[in-house]
Amino acid sequence: MADQLSQSMLDRFEREVAKYPPEQRQSAVMACLAIVQADWGWVSAEAESLVAEYLGMPPIAVHEVTTFYNMYNQQPVGRFKFNVCTNLPCQLRDGAKALHHLESKLGIKMGETTADGMFTLQQSECLGACADSPVMLVNDFTMCSFMTEEKLDQLVDGLRTCGGNAA
Repeated sequence: MADQLSQSMLDRFEREVAKYPPEQRQSAVMACLAIVQADWGWVSAEAESLVAEYLGMPPIAVHEVTTFYNMYNQQPVGRFKFNVCTNLPCQLRDGAKALHHLESKLGIKMGETTADGMFTLQQSECLGACADSPVMLVNDFTMCSFMTEEKLDQLVDGLRTCGGNAA
């Protein structure tokens, strides 16, 4: 099965595995999943099996990691993935309102992707920035704080205008 992974991916897997003692190679599971996602855009069940085989662990153990963290896309997502924090502290400071505003603006529901493939909207558990809420994470790396409806509109409109050439 591992022959379905590119040599470049296997090389990067090996660099991650080398960071751990040989008997703990499974500790590289998160890094290997991130490599798959970076190359393929998402982590399919097949990809989970490939990572499991490479690391010598049960596929269910890899699936547990993939489903526990929302940074792993379990289906194809849009060019821009918005994870809006809806944990209680953020809800008390308009996190749910921000999510609903984005649903309205984008014309999709939480968990969906726009028809043009540009935006995917997800809710997120705590992003660790309660004092800055409402907060959201764009493409798993860019934290956006104090996201008023006006700021949300500016973000979406700006990304649409640039044609998806920024992130």
